[in-house]
Amino acid sequence: MSEKYDVQNRSLDNILNDIKAGEIAIPEIQRPFVWQAVQVRDLVDSLYKGYPAGYLIISQNPNMKLKDGTTSEGKKIMIDGQQRVTALMTAIAGKEILNKAFKKKRIIISFNPLAKEETEEEFFKVQDSAIRKDPRWIHDIADVFSSSFDTWTFINNYKEKNPEVKPEEISATITKLRNILHRQMGVINLKKDLTIDEVTEIFIRINSKGTELNQADFVMSKIAANTTFNGNILRKAIDYFSHLAKESQWYDEMKNDEEFMASEFAPKLEWMKNDQSSIFEPEYGDILRIAFMYQFHRAKMKDLVSLLGGRNFRTREYEEAIAEESFRKLGEGVKTFMTEYYFKEFLSAIQVAGFRYKRLNNSKMTLNFAYTLYLLLREDASIPKDKIKFYVAKWYVLSTLTSRYISSPETAMEADIRRIKEKGFIEVFEETEAAELSETFWTTGLVQRLETSAINSPYLNVFLAAQICESDNGMFTNYYKVDELIRMQGEVHHIFPKKYLEQHGIHEKSKYNQIANFTYLDSQVNKAISDDAPCVYFSKALEAVRQGKAAYGNISDESLLRQNLEQNCIPTGITEMDYSNYDEFLLQRRKLMAQKIKAFYINLYHG
Repeated sequence: MSEKYDVQNRSLDNILNDIKAGEIAIPEIQRPFVWQAVQVRDLVDSLYKGYPAGYLIISQNPNMKLKDGTTSEGKKIMIDGQQRVTALMTAIAGKEILNKAFKKKRIIISFNPLAKEETEEEFFKVQDSAIRKDPRWIHDIADVFSSSFDTWTFINNYKEKNPEVKPEEISATITKLRNILHRQMGVINLKKDLTIDEVTEIFIRINSKGTELNQADFVMSKIAANTTFNGNILRKAIDYFSHLAKESQWYDEMKNDEEFMASEFAPKLEWMKNDQSSIFEPEYGDILRIAFMYQFHRAKMKDLVSLLGGRNFRTREYEEAIAEESFRKLGEGVKTFMTEYYFKEFLSAIQVAGFRYKRLNNSKMTLNFAYTLYLLLREDASIPKDKIKFYVAKWYVLSTLTSRYISSPETAMEADIRRIKEKGFIEVFEETEAAELSETFWTTGLVQRLETSAINSPYLNVFLAAQICESDNGMFTNYYKVDELIRMQGEVHHIFPKKYLEQHGIHEKSKYNQIANFTYLDSQVNKAISDDAPCVYFSKALEAVRQGKAAYGNISDESLLRQNLEQNCIPTGITEMDYSNYDEFLLQRRKLMAQKIKAFYINLYHG
C-alpha cells in the first residue's frame, strides 16, 4: 500500500508565520493548554541546544463544492503538535493561552545570556520574582523575537546593568537565541486525497488517550477551525458548559468573553452560575455525543466529523450546504442540551431512580444515551409527558444492569436509536425488557454478575440505588440511612472482616473483596465489630436486642433488627456462619441482592 503522507523539514519561523497568516489552523490554540510551564521551558531549551522537537502532523480538509457551483480548496489543520506550537506561540510570540482554569495568561520564559554549558547553568527559566530582580536575565524572550527588537540597543542597555560583559559575546548569544526561529521541525503532511474516515483513524492512532476521547477532540478541532459557520463560538459554548458544570463560580470569568456573551449560546449558560448539582458533570465529548445523537439520529462520532466537513454520504462528495446544515443542527442540539429545564428534569429522573451521587453513575455512555432518550421522548407525541421520566429511569437501570453501552457503545446506541425511530419507543422498550430481563436473568444471570470484586461494579451501584429508593438504613442503625452514608462519603465495610478471613487462610483480594461481602456501616459500628466472626457479632447483636439493648448502633428491638438485616440482604443463618461458610454466605447474599434489585426495577416509578 502507498504511503498516506509525505515528510518535509520546515523552519519554525516559516511554520509560525503560516499559523499567524491563517494558512494552517490550530483549532486547539484557544482551548485549555495542558502543558506545565516547565514543559514550555524545556521545549525552548531543546530548540536552543539543537535537540529534535518532534513532528507536526497536518491534514488538509477535502475540497468543498460551494453553493454557487465553484469549488473551495480545503484548509490545512494541524491535528498533532498543537500543544508544542501553542507553547512556542506563548513563549516566543507573546500570545496568551487559556489555562486549565479557563483563564487567559502568558507563560513567560526568561533567558540568561551569561549562562555556560560547562558550568551546567540554566539558560532558560520560567519567569519569577527573583528573575525579575536579576539584571543578568532577559526577563521575557518574546521581547527578543519581537519585530521591533534592536540588537545593539539591547546590548548597550544590558551592558549598563552588567558592566563586566563583553558586547561581542552577548551579541553572539542573542544571535544564537534568535536562531531558534531557523530550527527545522519535521512536518508530516497527510495526503490530500485521504477520506475523512482515514484522517480520523490516523488522528486516533497518533494519540494515546483512547478512541472515544480522541474522536471528540477531533470533532472539536473541526468545529473550532471552521470560520465560515462561526465554529469557534459553538466550540466555546461546549467548552464553557463543561467547565461550568464543575466550577459554577467561573461564570464571572466567562462574562469577560464579550464575543461569546453576545452570542445566542450565552443565555443558555446563565443558569449554570448557580448550579450545585454534581451527579452529571459532562465533558465536551458528552455534550457533542448527546447533541449529535439527538439531532442526527446517529451515534458514530466519525460520522459527525464527516457531516461537519460537508460529506454527502450518497455521492461521497463534500458540499457547503451539507456542512452549513450540519453546523446548524449541531448548534441546535447543543442549545437543547444546555436548556436548564431539560437538563434538570433528566437529572431528576436519574435521582428518583436512586442514582443520586456521581459515584453511582460510573458509565458516561449510559448517561449519554439516557439524556438523549429523554430529549427524543419529549418530542414523541405517543409518550404521555408524565411518563417520560419513568421510561428514562427504567431504561437507565436496564442498560446499567445489562452493560448495554459498555462494549462497542456507538454501535449499540446507533442501533437503539434506529429501532426507536422505526418502531417507536414503547415497542422497543418492551422487546428489550423481555429479551434482556427474563426470569433467568434475575435468578441466574444477575446472581453470577454479582460475583465480582469491582467496587465500581454497575450491579453494586444498582443495588445501592435500590437501597436509596427504599430509604434503607445502614446496618445496625435506624439513624443513618444508606443514602446519608453515601452522601457523607461513608465507606463500605466487610461483613466477614478482612483480617478475620486472612487469619483463616483467605488471602486473595478478589475473594475477601467480593461485593456481596460489602455493606454500608457507620464507622463507629465498624470499629465495635472489629475482626469478629459474623457468628460472633451477629449473635451478640441478636442477644442484646432480646434484652432491649443495642450491641452495635442504636437498634434495641428484635423486630427492627430483623427488618434491618433484611433491608441489607443479610442471610437469616448469619448467626451460625464462620469462615467455613463464607462461600455459602456469598451465594446466599448474591441471591438476596438480585431479588432486591428485581423488586426495585419492577416497582420503579417516578412518583
